[in-house]
Amino acid sequence: MCAYIKLISVFTFAIMLTSVGLSQSNYMASSPDKNIRLVVSRNDAGEIKYSLSYKNKDVIKPSSVGFILSKPEVKLTNFSIAAVDTSSFDETWKPVWGEVSIIRNNYEELTLHLKDRSGSGMVLNLIFRVFNDGIGFRYEFPKQDAVNYFIVADELTQFALSGDNKTFWIPGDYDSNEYPYNTTKLSEVDALTAANKEKDIAVKSLIGANAVQTPLMMKSTEGLYINIHEAALLNYPAMDLLLNKQTLTLTSTLVPDAVGNKAYMHAPCKTPWRTIVVSDKAADILASKLILNLNDPANIGDVSWIKPEKFIGVWWEMHIGKGTWDMASGKHAANTANVKKYIDFAAKYGFNGVLVEGWNDGWEDWFGNWKENVFDFVTPYADYNIDELTAYAKSKGVKIIMHHETSGAVTNYERWMDTAYRFMINHNMDAVKTGYVGKIIPRGEHHDGQWMVSHYQRVAEKTAFYHIMLDAHEPVHPTGLQRTYPNWLASEAARGTEFNNAPALGILPEHTTILPFTRLMGGPMDFTPGIFHMQLNQFIPQRTTRVRTTVAKQLALYITMYSPLQMAADLPENYEKYLDAFQFIVDVPVDWDDTKILEAEPGDFITIARKEKGKDNWFLGAITDESSRTMSTTLSFLDDGAQYEATIYKDAPNADWDTNPEAYVIEKKLVNSKTKLDISLAKGGGCAISIIKK
Repeated sequence: MCAYIKLISVFTFAIMLTSVGLSQSNYMASSPDKNIRLVVSRNDAGEIKYSLSYKNKDVIKPSSVGFILSKPEVKLTNFSIAAVDTSSFDETWKPVWGEVSIIRNNYEELTLHLKDRSGSGMVLNLIFRVFNDGIGFRYEFPKQDAVNYFIVADELTQFALSGDNKTFWIPGDYDSNEYPYNTTKLSEVDALTAANKEKDIAVKSLIGANAVQTPLMMKSTEGLYINIHEAALLNYPAMDLLLNKQTLTLTSTLVPDAVGNKAYMHAPCKTPWRTIVVSDKAADILASKLILNLNDPANIGDVSWIKPEKFIGVWWEMHIGKGTWDMASGKHAANTANVKKYIDFAAKYGFNGVLVEGWNDGWEDWFGNWKENVFDFVTPYADYNIDELTAYAKSKGVKIIMHHETSGAVTNYERWMDTAYRFMINHNMDAVKTGYVGKIIPRGEHHDGQWMVSHYQRVAEKTAFYHIMLDAHEPVHPTGLQRTYPNWLASEAARGTEFNNAPALGILPEHTTILPFTRLMGGPMDFTPGIFHMQLNQFIPQRTTRVRTTVAKQLALYITMYSPLQMAADLPENYEKYLDAFQFIVDVPVDWDDTKILEAEPGDFITIARKEKGKDNWFLGAITDESSRTMSTTLSFLDDGAQYEATIYKDAPNADWDTNPEAYVIEKKLVNSKTKLDISLAKGGGCAISIIKK
């Protein structure tokens, strides 16, 4: 995903130590700006612990590391230190697409070369990288005589918090991350109670009452913002966290396989990075590129075919009852005539693609039966003429986006992938949305286990081979792999727009002010914003579900919920009622040269400005939770001395997500770098601004 454009400085030096006569037990590293201090220690019992502080405030108290292996049966918690290496690294690199056009990767590295003292003779390296915005650390098992193959029973990484932090969390679950967020003190986490309130998720594999998922966002009583997650998750299960409420310590727990093992490893190998992002400014958390920097550069040669895009589709019809995925219902949405209407709409307003779900035979039998052969990914329904639609779309300058719902039958999908992707190429399709609803086949595997993590990687690699862009739904949480696989443009992996139609908790106004601090820390989300008709009873009058935002907030989400793959999710007829507001969706880019986090507070509000890739135009989005507030900002990010025309899409004075969600006002004015804007945001509201250089 990157081209290296400047290497500033790299140097390395090593401190060679032996376990005999070791002269020190503490090893320290600081961030380049000296605000973050890491201390790694070894006590007389051979335990390795690390601690972390930010501007002399404790973030992580001394916390243990290690493993329990089931084969061979070894507890890796008692180590001697053979050597310690330290180094500094500073570079800049250019992403294929993203929130900024250049990223700096600057850190101090500390590596401890460890040997197990319990008799196994195993060796491993514990590697820390300290950035200005946090740390990452991982375990590396080099090739060795003591053992080549081993099975991980548990990873013992701990995060001992320094206080009872305000915490934004979802229940620990091996199969679903589509929960609403809870906001409590860390000591008040109660995952089982939270999950039992939720009736919208078909599959749950809850870990326990004190388990939470990452990314985990916290705010300390001293005003520090702390985010715990992982980076570069490959060939390893996802990490959840178990809380000890007495000590306020989080311990890693890995997703097991069908027989209870966590990971199968073959040396040389390495784990994902465990990440801690920290700052005294919430905006710095959103601006962090630490997770991206901990991922490997892309190994794809030609990336010119990877194009961020906006699209529309028949998807929302099925969620609100206008149409269905299956043909037997008599309301099949993916029929030739209907899809042609969407192609016409996309061509008229400059959208790149049309997503068609429910196009292929098998939807009558797809959910709940857990069969392996429901879908073959190449057989269309009788009322869907794929050849005719392919030609029609091409004549209009539009591409159809493929949909592959696996229904959890992953072995079946893997057998079909090459055939399915060749089918796509033959029909002028270069993007696919995959889905993994339901229990995973092979039976007993979980969405977030090692087997499935490797499957998602295989899909990314295979689609890259065929020059296909990827959007994954119901996958494991993202961990920055879009740097390594830049064709993997987005994932769902959280509660998105479809849950506005959920009968239980749905999506509360605060949800989108939390997601950028949690789910989006790992990568772009296919949230599918852009709903204009908030009461979801258009086609089923008895429905009481609704969208808990204003129209202006829906526009702002195109800025605050970053993705290079953005959908205009509502129906064309709903947009045609409000074409003046729809113009912002038509205009807003999906790829950026620069991003400014102007103000942010998790669970409350976010204001972000982004500069269009290759142009001098800026776009601003501001959102709030259930409280009304005033967005105040100076446009100091604009070029000095230049004039711009701002089109402001804002909540009307009487707008309210509950009582008057579709009321908005559009205002145009000339602005410059000294202009100060004060804009009222309604309850559940927002504003969106296009700022075009004159």
